[in-house]
Amino acid sequence: MSETKKDDLVTLLIDDQEISVPKGTNVIEAAAQLNIEIPHYCYHPKLSAPGNCRMCLVEMGMPMRDRGTGEPIMDDDGKQKIGWMPRPAIACNTAAAPGMQIKTQSPMVKECQEGVMEFLLINHPLDCPICDQAGECRLQEFATDYGRGYSRFVENKNVKPKRTRLGPRVTLDDERCILCSRCIRFCQEIADDDVLGFVDRGSYSTLTCYPGKELANNYSLNTVDICPVGALTSNDFRFKMRVWFLKETPSICTESSVGVNTEVGSREGKIFRITPRRNDEVNDTWMSDSGRELYKQVEAENRLTAYRASGEEASPDEALDSGRALLQRKKTAFVGSGHLSVEEQFLFSKLADLAGAVRTDLVSHIEEGDGLLISADRTPNVRGALLTGLIEELPSQKLSALGEAIDAGEVENLVVYREDLLAAGLTKEQLEKVSILYLGTHQNDTSAIADTILPTLTVFEKSGSFVNQQFRLQRFMPAVPGPQNVGNDLLVLSALINAFPDQEDLSGIDHVWQEMGKNLAVFEDLLFLRIPPEGKLLEVPEKLRDLPYAEGKTLHFYPAAAKAPAG
Repeated sequence: MSETKKDDLVTLLIDDQEISVPKGTNVIEAAAQLNIEIPHYCYHPKLSAPGNCRMCLVEMGMPMRDRGTGEPIMDDDGKQKIGWMPRPAIACNTAAAPGMQIKTQSPMVKECQEGVMEFLLINHPLDCPICDQAGECRLQEFATDYGRGYSRFVENKNVKPKRTRLGPRVTLDDERCILCSRCIRFCQEIADDDVLGFVDRGSYSTLTCYPGKELANNYSLNTVDICPVGALTSNDFRFKMRVWFLKETPSICTESSVGVNTEVGSREGKIFRITPRRNDEVNDTWMSDSGRELYKQVEAENRLTAYRASGEEASPDEALDSGRALLQRKKTAFVGSGHLSVEEQFLFSKLADLAGAVRTDLVSHIEEGDGLLISADRTPNVRGALLTGLIEELPSQKLSALGEAIDAGEVENLVVYREDLLAAGLTKEQLEKVSILYLGTHQNDTSAIADTILPTLTVFEKSGSFVNQQFRLQRFMPAVPGPQNVGNDLLVLSALINAFPDQEDLSGIDHVWQEMGKNLAVFEDLLFLRIPPEGKLLEVPEKLRDLPYAEGKTLHFYPAAAKAPAG
């Protein structure tokens, strides 16, 4: 460590263990580095620290100095004396200081913790058996670890509303609220939608929306994530599944090029919820409400599950044979997608080369970004297409040049992967002039007229990787199995590639990565399973880093409504 970095560190003792942390680190975070838990409710690492729950009280002492001379006061052992404060201090809003000493398990601290827990539980309802938060509730956990284990309260509990609508996606159970104010601060500091507040006083204090407003912003469900108890619940997940039954699978949100890290909660092949996964380099701990809805595409009514050959429903083998036959023809063009994984784009590019494609296109999906976690580029992997060689430059939203090539008779066959060509500017008359092999997950106007259809899997049913707007390579894993008879994308692409002579089997993701490492310098010495959980920034040419819709290359949120610069 350099001398400059050492100067930025402060050293303190927590429960007689020494730790050096950067200046400004609070005691909760410093203790966490020693695997010491300081219980807390109002504190959240990505929000301001109001210090209103008092659960994080600790004993604090500081090295003593003579008030007159400023010289250290030493004890009989030659060590600087520690002056212990007569009252406890809150760890969440106390910054580490040189020589500071902290006690987290003293009799005073234990008494404080038991007292705080007793007050929090006085009016709390005994409805854990039906609470959505059960299994991941900090009140349950801290009551067990730091509470008295019994109650001295004999009066009737104060009753509050159980089903208060705060917005279209969030319901409040007011009896469970412990007034930590996390949700209020999130709306003020992150979502920039100051809509929540407390009214009334004492045990009658209530969370509510300001008159005439509701919690309706596209980040409202983050308040449910950060609620330490079961007060705020998601209407979509409410009463549907116990969290301890859920299998949590790491994934990546495909809503835009930001590459928000997520956890997909599923049980017995069915997805029940999507929640954000912390990645301080990409999305901190947040995600959009609209991104949480994407799991519904798995069981959507327009899901493609049937194979087609020569315009008729067919078996998987018949459809593959039909696709292979089309690839042997001349005047074939390929249209890929920014929704494809890096591995799929690589194989699709290889397939286009083998088939002698007259042109290869990609459709861009550009809309207005929200300045937070939804970028203008509404696909997760356009940058992957640039790196794998599927395209040489940024795509356009309309396939005008492809339409002109069809009209000129230069293109007679199309291989389309997860794009609707009518939405991309081609006309039905133009598509009727060509034979179409369609690969995709859902029905659209292009699949409706395709001669051959090979159904594929959604991001929730397969492994792969995306390259986000930072050129950060991130991987995702399968949460649920795909529909019966629907093949994995890599398996389908490999089967088409094997229609050409002397081709290796690339149906396994490890084989694809080996091939990519041999052919693409940017992926050299990389393996899929060695991609770090936080992703890996790729070294790419400078010209690629100046893409026109690469806003928010690294977006961080700061407490007290301080917005991070976009870029």
